[in-house]
Amino acid sequence: MTGRTTAPGSRADMMRNRRHLLAAATEAFAECGVDVSMSEIAQRAGIAKGTVFRHFASKDDLLAAIMLRLLERITDSAARLRQADDAGAALREFMTTGVEALAADRAFCEVIGRPSLQHAEVRDAIGRLCDIVDVLTDRAKSQGRVREDVTGTDIVLLLGGIHQTALPLLDTHPQIWRRYLELALDGLCGSGSRTLPHPPPARLRLSAPSPPP
Repeated sequence: MTGRTTAPGSRADMMRNRRHLLAAATEAFAECGVDVSMSEIAQRAGIAKGTVFRHFASKDDLLAAIMLRLLERITDSAARLRQADDAGAALREFMTTGVEALAADRAFCEVIGRPSLQHAEVRDAIGRLCDIVDVLTDRAKSQGRVREDVTGTDIVLLLGGIHQTALPLLDTHPQIWRRYLELALDGLCGSGSRTLPHPPPARLRLSAPSPPP
């Protein structure tokens, strides 16, 4: 047999390097902001700078990959719950999982969230998340578990809102997000509540951040 073969373990090495790179980059961005250099990230990951660029052509691509990984975790949790018998409990579990994920990565989310919206794949991933959460929300409404004027987009936006409300206190009260989540859940389930004063967005349209003047 002729021709060059791939060295055993080379693909495993590539995947391991990528995992180390994403973990190091998440930590670096959380600690130092998005201006941290690719050289610093490579050093933290224990790989050559050239290896970083073999995985990600630019820092923006690296930022997007990390945000996509977080969105994938949240979306997977929604997909797993969308056929649950108790749709109200499923929606509660999804929101708990989502806010908990944001709270765990709070420094990173604060730094990376807005810049990542410039990346089309991230915005598409948010759209897919909204689509799945629409299913969760519609099923909960059909069972009378949440108010009729709530949409999946409302739920996705609430995840970030609850996280932002708790953010200033998370260092000293790391579980305080659960308080604000419960307040939000009570509002979602409130029967006989007044009609919300503004219609929901038909679809979550997030704009990329404006460049500095």
